[in-house]
Amino acid sequence: MIHPIDCKTCRAWLHGDLDNELETNAAAEVAEHRRHCAECAWEYADAQRLVAQLRAHMPHYQAPAGLAQHLRASLEAPAPPREGRLQRWLGGDGWRWLAPGFSTLALALSLMLYLAAPSAERPWLDEAVSSHVRSLMVDHLNDVVSSDRHTVKPWFTGKLDFAPPVFDFSQQGYPLLGGRLDYLQQQSAAALTYGHGRHVINLFILPTTQADGAAQNLSLRGYNLVAWRHNHLRFILVSDLEQGELAALGQLIQKGL
Repeated sequence: MIHPIDCKTCRAWLHGDLDNELETNAAAEVAEHRRHCAECAWEYADAQRLVAQLRAHMPHYQAPAGLAQHLRASLEAPAPPREGRLQRWLGGDGWRWLAPGFSTLALALSLMLYLAAPSAERPWLDEAVSSHVRSLMVDHLNDVVSSDRHTVKPWFTGKLDFAPPVFDFSQQGYPLLGGRLDYLQQQSAAALTYGHGRHVINLFILPTTQADGAAQNLSLRGYNLVAWRHNHLRFILVSDLEQGELAALGQLIQKGL
């Protein structure tokens, strides 16, 4: 029998479920909860994308053919003084066998440090990705649906304390779809949506006190981003669109500013 669980329990079991470490009943309870909870379903899908990226980009090394035999022989042989044995082993072929492992470990630690200690821009980018995914999952892409910039731009009047620039690039293959109000880091933001083929693009615009910053092309949690600052406004493009095509839209927007 499947028992209902709450979000806290589901999140605690999430990674065990991804690693197939849960008992059958617990795995079924997590799956049932995800079917009825969009937020937990999103977190599960987000974790799946991260695992897939790690598997795709982390290097894989094959152990030398004689490593297992050498280790067995070392275990069966009488143990020499600890310091002398370690020095002889490292002085011979030991470093050759350890080097690939150290390389993998170093890369994994670097990735963990990057995820655990993000730059000052990382919280903005994280929330932009989360808002992009949420807008697609809950079917709340636009508050105002129009490809006419003269309809979308006035809609924000009185709803924000700044005037977001609105462009339509239909002729270049990036038609304006509409806009909505959103929030990043508890700050009101304009979210403009564009299309490109079957892809949906979110452009987040909000005020900033930081100086202008050149566009950066980034990938985060399975999505591509282009982020820059101009004239006291922060711009963040998010989509699963190919990075070069997303950067092309970013260039069009920057030229229009």
